[in-house]
Amino acid sequence: MPSARQKGASVAAQDAAVESVVGSAADTVRDREIGVEQEHLDQVYRRLEEKIHEAEFLMNDAAKRGQVGTPGALAERDAQVFRAGVHLNRLNNEFEDFLFGRIDLLHGKDGRKGPDGAFTSVEPADDAVRPDNTAEIGETLHIGRIGVLDSDYAPLVIDWRAPAAAPFYRSTPVDPGRVVRRRVIRSKGRKVLGVEDDLMRPELTATLNGQTLPVVGDGALMAALGQARSHTMRDIVASIQAEQDLVIRAPAASVTYVEGGPGTGKTAVALHRAAYLLYQDRRRYAGGILIVSPTPLLVAYTEGVLPSLGEEGQVAIRAVGSLVDGVEATVYDEPAVARVKGSSRMLKVLRNAARGALEMPDTTPRNGQLSFGEEPAAAPGTPSQLRVVAFGRRLELEADELRRIRHNVLGGSAPVNLLRPRARRLLLDALYAKSGAAGRHPGDPELAAELRSSFDEDVTGEDSFIAFLDAWWPELTPRAVLAAMGDERRLGRWARRVLNPGEVRRLARSLRRDALSVHDVALLDELSTLLGTPARPRKRRELDPLDQLTGLEELMPQREETQRERAERLAAERTEYAHVIVDEAQDLTPMQWRMVGRRGRHATWTVVGDPAQSSWSSPEEAAEARDEALGSRPRRRFELTVNYRNPAEIAELAATVLHLAMPGMRSPSAVRSTGVRPRFAVLPDGGDLADAVRAEAERLLEQVDGTVGVVVAMNRREQAARWLAGLGERVVALGSLEAKGLEYDATVVVSPAEIADESPAGLRVLYVALTRATQQLTVVSGRRDQPDAQGVPELLRD
Repeated sequence: MPSARQKGASVAAQDAAVESVVGSAADTVRDREIGVEQEHLDQVYRRLEEKIHEAEFLMNDAAKRGQVGTPGALAERDAQVFRAGVHLNRLNNEFEDFLFGRIDLLHGKDGRKGPDGAFTSVEPADDAVRPDNTAEIGETLHIGRIGVLDSDYAPLVIDWRAPAAAPFYRSTPVDPGRVVRRRVIRSKGRKVLGVEDDLMRPELTATLNGQTLPVVGDGALMAALGQARSHTMRDIVASIQAEQDLVIRAPAASVTYVEGGPGTGKTAVALHRAAYLLYQDRRRYAGGILIVSPTPLLVAYTEGVLPSLGEEGQVAIRAVGSLVDGVEATVYDEPAVARVKGSSRMLKVLRNAARGALEMPDTTPRNGQLSFGEEPAAAPGTPSQLRVVAFGRRLELEADELRRIRHNVLGGSAPVNLLRPRARRLLLDALYAKSGAAGRHPGDPELAAELRSSFDEDVTGEDSFIAFLDAWWPELTPRAVLAAMGDERRLGRWARRVLNPGEVRRLARSLRRDALSVHDVALLDELSTLLGTPARPRKRRELDPLDQLTGLEELMPQREETQRERAERLAAERTEYAHVIVDEAQDLTPMQWRMVGRRGRHATWTVVGDPAQSSWSSPEEAAEARDEALGSRPRRRFELTVNYRNPAEIAELAATVLHLAMPGMRSPSAVRSTGVRPRFAVLPDGGDLADAVRAEAERLLEQVDGTVGVVVAMNRREQAARWLAGLGERVVALGSLEAKGLEYDATVVVSPAEIADESPAGLRVLYVALTRATQQLTVVSGRRDQPDAQGVPELLRD
């Protein structure tokens, strides 16, 4: 008889054989299904090539129309070239996964089809499922980045934004609708790499073309979450979840509020929403969509998403520090200065500065001392007397008279630069009154008006009057006024009873540097509104070279803009948008809300944020400014509750800081667990922080395939970059305020106490830093962190 050991070996061999057969069968099914999807993808690309040839033909045909030489032909040429060029550009884009999804659906209640060729019914027909729980697949739809129809106008690919694609994202086993199987297709270029299936109706035995519907894989979402991260954001178009899809497809008739904790996909949802709105109503959003991000790092991280979704050109992604054209924020203010610059108190200071800068006071301190609120002396460059000759008389206005005139001109709320014509008129009125000519023709209004007109013409033609007006009421620029605020004495005058002496001193010192901070940009934008821009004569439009070749410049030397040219010009000059999306909205200061609000005065809005991640010290003040910017528009609210980024082990640690920062605030639920707990490293007595951080970064680079982020307090940013020099592109050092919205495979958070202590919102900023990792987290503690025996710093202990 065989021994127990032999029996065990025999059973193990049988099990291994069974597993081998099952695995082989699974591989066979997977390979067969990959082949099925490859065949369909080949058909799609053949059709795309046909469409590319059609677009190229249209481009060539449009060029020939330009040779006809009539205005109508030229306009038609421009419009056709533009449309064909846009279409050709979209078709020529090689996407990493052009085709990414498929849904197999039951027969619907009706036979109506939509414009994309798919059936419109949401619910299955009453007889779609037989009594024995079997069913026939009635329709199969492939989902991709743009829609593709075959030559018979049947759908080869449904655009992901089309109504017919919504079940791909919204169907669940609890509410499956018509969907039986949802498949995510992974492809690169023209090759299908793999498929992952989810059954929405697992109780059914469904057949397609007489064959039982096969199922491949362990679930698409978990496969997507496990991929390594790079330094640029991937779109989530293949793995959008139901609660995210509700936000993306929400109507845009008012203000859509979206709140969600770290890892819930807020930024990705905002970007996909922009693409969806353009697809749904391109005419309405031809005025452009603006996406406002908190930092340039987040802009660089996200800017590739929209082109990959089939949209570019109509959407501008701008950091808060680059919303003003020609200006770029390159430095950060210390927290105390940032709180002053961001506060709505600055509005009164800026109003005073915009008017006070006209006086151009002396900036030289008296006796080397600066006194808060001291009255400045007039600068030599500001004229205190006006002298002109008119009607053979010498006329003069003294300093007191000029001061009264300036006061009268500035009495309203109009922008300062736009008040120059009023100032000119009041100066002429005062001079005319002194001339004695006002009473010469009391009974003849026409003669009186003619005399006054002659007087004005004489005076305004004198070089001395023109020079005086230029010096006494110069055209002010926002940069010049902001620079003037760098003088502490002048700023003290303008900020009297608004800022205290310490705030004035710190603010003036920060404004004396050449570089601008993100908070300075909002001040410049406010000053631009307060100052106004005088009307400029419109430049003569340049001729089209084609006109010159055909001789049409003789017939039409001032040809009107084409529709395309006008659209391009308006896009370049655009300061207002049709829809504004604010990402990480909880970080905007009151002054920044005013700046963003000006760009969406007639827009619909999507506001995305999380109060628990706010780095602004006074959320109530910011909320008031936000409500003012959004006006009386109705609000619609959504909440994202699922954390797709952090494993449960990291999310649990971050929750301990959230409870300290905002007691009672609920953190989002993590969907997965990796079994890898956060690691705690302690700096030994006499140890070097640089060596410890570098060692942890090197260890994590060996542990993960993607990126490693090292998060430090803002004042250590440059130090940290030196610590990590030479480790390669996969590792990056960033300040705590720069980490917002970014994610890495692994993260090193350096000295939680330093991050928490750098501002009144420090605990919320620390919460952000702890929630950047998708796989592993290391916390490096210094002595200020007071780590326990296990290395856990005081702030992170339960």
